[in-house]
Amino acid sequence: MTDQAFFERSLELATEFDRYVLAHPEVAERIPPDALLVFQLADDPVFSQRSLELARTRREPNQPVVLIQVQTLRSPLESRLVDPRVEPVSRL
Repeated sequence: MTDQAFFERSLELATEFDRYVLAHPEVAERIPPDALLVFQLADDPVFSQRSLELARTRREPNQPVVLIQVQTLRSPLESRLVDPRVEPVSRL
């Protein structure tokens, strides 16, 4: 994984996590102040390992660490519609 690919994936995960927290504010309550967030992506072990290695080198003494374990990211091109109903009609 290139540095650029790692950076882009990290940014994408951080952005999506921010959106998740906005929709689920109770999650923010479980994150200590000044915590180091470490993203782990189940379907990308190379990214996950690199993320752990970087966290080990960047963590400040006694800094709390929170693992954010994500199963997968949906494609950004997927529709945001939820269960749309399609009903053909003969007249309006």
